Amino acid sequence: MRSETPASSAAPGDGLVRTGGIVFIVGAIATLVTVAPLFLGTDPFPPVAYAVCMLMGVGFALAAAGVLCSIAAQRRQARSAADSAAKPAL
Repeated sequence: MRSETPASSAAPGDGLVRTGGIVFIVGAIATLVTVAPLFLGTDPFPPVAYAVCMLMGVGFALAAAGVLCSIAAQRRQARSAADSAAKPAL
C-alpha cells in the first residue's frame, strides 16, 4: 500500500489545471453570451466583451502548462526513484 498517493497531497500542476479550467469556462460563457445577439437579432456587445472571449484560449494554455508541470514532476520523481534503486547498498 505504500505506492498509493495520500488523498491530501496535490501534484505540482494541479493548481494551474484548476485555474485554467475555471478561466476556460469563463471564456466559454463569454463566447456564448457574445454570439447570442447574432442569433437573436439584437445589437452586438462592445468590443470589450469579445476580448473576454480570449480567456478561453488563456485558460486552455494555463491548463496545458499545469499538465506539463505535473508530467515533469512525475518524471523527476520516477528518475530519482530509479537512481536510488540502482545505487548499491553499503
